[in-house]
Amino acid sequence: METQEEAIVLTSQGHQRIEEELNRLVTVDRHEVAARIRDAKDYGELTENAEYEAAKNAQAFVEGRIMDLKSIVGRARILRDSDIPTDHVGLGSIVTIQDKNFGDDWTVTLVSSYEADPDQDLLSDESPIGKALLRKHVGESVEVKTPDGLIAYEVMSITK
Repeated sequence: METQEEAIVLTSQGHQRIEEELNRLVTVDRHEVAARIRDAKDYGELTENAEYEAAKNAQAFVEGRIMDLKSIVGRARILRDSDIPTDHVGLGSIVTIQDKNFGDDWTVTLVSSYEADPDQDLLSDESPIGKALLRKHVGESVEVKTPDGLIAYEVMSITK
């Protein structure tokens, strides 16, 4: 019996970033690593050649990442603009939340774990904050347990 892998929901921007990374890995990084391996072979005995070992490890990483990204792209379901809710928080929603203790606003985009990047304010729907925000409406509050303690946020706006 054949099992069908679950679709991976991506925003169009997330899909584009993954496609760009895959393209760079295939057209640039793969060739650079192959060149490093060729050059490292000139350094002597391969069993004691740290440069060769490092290049082979880099090759394994690049090839593994290419396989992962191809799988993601093959299973991707790209959110259409009409799929992104603005009446409640859902995948693709751009949400401004306010820290109820300090009054600081934070605008985040809720995405799948495959495109999450907290440094870019792209929060996974599986993260503690993402889970708490799902299906919330403007004006509603959530409490999130973090390593620093309980943080309360209020949903200020939801856009796409």
